[in-house]
Amino acid sequence: MTLLLAAVGAMATALLEFSVGPYLRVASSQPHLVLVLGVIVTIAISLEAGLAWGFIGGLVLDVLAQRPLGSSPFALLLCVGGAFILARLLSRLRAAVPIPATFVLSLLYSMTLFVAFNALRATIPVADPAAAILPGAVYDAVLAALIGPLAVTIHDRRAEVERVDW
Repeated sequence: MTLLLAAVGAMATALLEFSVGPYLRVASSQPHLVLVLGVIVTIAISLEAGLAWGFIGGLVLDVLAQRPLGSSPFALLLCVGGAFILARLLSRLRAAVPIPATFVLSLLYSMTLFVAFNALRATIPVADPAAAILPGAVYDAVLAALIGPLAVTIHDRRAEVERVDW
């Protein structure tokens, strides 16, 4: 049931990112809602839910934005895997992990999409890719700071604790 909810949530978030995302633009940065929530789902729930989120959300983004099919799921699956590794390494700081993880993985996501788009089709060259990518990563990290710790804490409180039965 968790995987089905992750897939439906990813589809809804991709639709939201594609339709409302341009209106949430601050200066030149636009939020990557599927990425931010995918990282949070991976850290809070499980790797399987994050993989389902990344794959389905990426496919919906590719279809809606008419991108080369498979470029967004590839980038999102790399980021979900990175989020899982960071969550395992920083397990003691579980509630705070989504913030730095989203910042780092947003840079990875944007660079992966940049390379994939330039490899798969001719685009206009960008003079300074870091200046184009860094504001979006900061925006994504701010969104993760607002949503991430709350989501992780709520999930941890609701999770069943395994206890020894005497």
